[in-house]
Amino acid sequence: MLKNLARRIIVRVLMYEAKAILKKYRPKIIIVTGSVGKTSAKDAVYTALSSSFFIRKSEKSFNSDIGVPLTVIGAPSGWMNPIQWLRNIVDGASLIFLSLPYPKYLVIEVGADRPGDISRTLSWLTPDMVVATRFPDVPVHVEFYASPEAVFKEESAPALWLPDSGTLIYNADDFRASALVPRGKRISFGFGKDADVKATRFHTLSKNKMPAGISFDVSYKAERAHVSVSGILGKTHAYAVLAGLAAGVAEGMPVTLAASAFLKHVPPAGRMRLIAGIKNSVLIDDSYNASPVATEEALQALTDVPRRGRRIAVLADMLELGSFSVAEHRRIGVLAARSCDVLITAGVRARGIADSARENGMPEESTHECENSIGVGAYLTPIIQAGDVILIKGSQSMRMEYAVRELMAEPEKAGELLVRQDTEWQNR
Repeated sequence: MLKNLARRIIVRVLMYEAKAILKKYRPKIIIVTGSVGKTSAKDAVYTALSSSFFIRKSEKSFNSDIGVPLTVIGAPSGWMNPIQWLRNIVDGASLIFLSLPYPKYLVIEVGADRPGDISRTLSWLTPDMVVATRFPDVPVHVEFYASPEAVFKEESAPALWLPDSGTLIYNADDFRASALVPRGKRISFGFGKDADVKATRFHTLSKNKMPAGISFDVSYKAERAHVSVSGILGKTHAYAVLAGLAAGVAEGMPVTLAASAFLKHVPPAGRMRLIAGIKNSVLIDDSYNASPVATEEALQALTDVPRRGRRIAVLADMLELGSFSVAEHRRIGVLAARSCDVLITAGVRARGIADSARENGMPEESTHECENSIGVGAYLTPIIQAGDVILIKGSQSMRMEYAVRELMAEPEKAGELLVRQDTEWQNR
């Protein structure tokens, strides 16, 4: 009870400070929303604009009632450290009462774990630009909502708060995002012919017949550019880059200038990141979280991946799906049977993935079920072969970064490369 009271007080103080800071400095607010790919899009918008503007982004996935004010203030999470929270409050007060340098743009990710999360943020944060990523049929966190449409209504709310002078950047390949009708200007991105910022010739880069990154061409009106990003895999990242490029052209940047910024782009950890694995294997670290549509995209990337060895999928429970859980795990099993040579599952719900994969043609000897992420490394370590490509994915609470660490060629780099490496997370 005392802990919850302290949190509510801190949130309230930081929120009031954030409101005063925004009123004083008047930065341009870019809100990134959607059910899939928010953090990757947020980081890509930052990459595109940071080459020309003084800009700040949400750190990691700070998209909650406490994360958004921290972004405005430019402060880290205090976790359980009361001294750090006091410092954050003092830093906020300093920005209010002193004249200090402050970004001209803020790129803020907003998320909805429970009904009302985004609406509460919008009560004090008005966007100048909204980037809408993707709104799938079965979104993550749907367990806590009346229906998938209720999730969409909440996550699409930022678009309705745009003023007449605002801009909506939206995914032209997603029918829900395309149906948004805000005031102001609209710029779309995607692979379809109707996209304003359009990608073509997408392919996976390879090195020594193993995956190395992604590459594609992009066009906007008469402008043309080429984008290559190393160390990642999948079309999901291409969509994120396109969102960043669309934000750039909305702010008057030439496509070539915005595209050149991605030569130094560092995608967020745990989202289809390529990491060197043991025995000359390659890991596709997608351990941050898992929803049905994101898992589907990851398996599609695995299907097409260049490799010298086998395609191995390690899939853990997809949580917070409510009544959709059984059907969605079984649907993913059908896809896994077509996408990989070896399937490892972790968790009770993911057994449905393995059962469905076997029912759809995957040999019994090509599947294995683990109780949790800890068992994955122990099982895989002796059977991994040179040239194998291993996808690792699961919901946040499944802590699949443990499995990634066990299989990394350089586990000493875990703190640099993996998600949830803060001391607070490690103690959970």
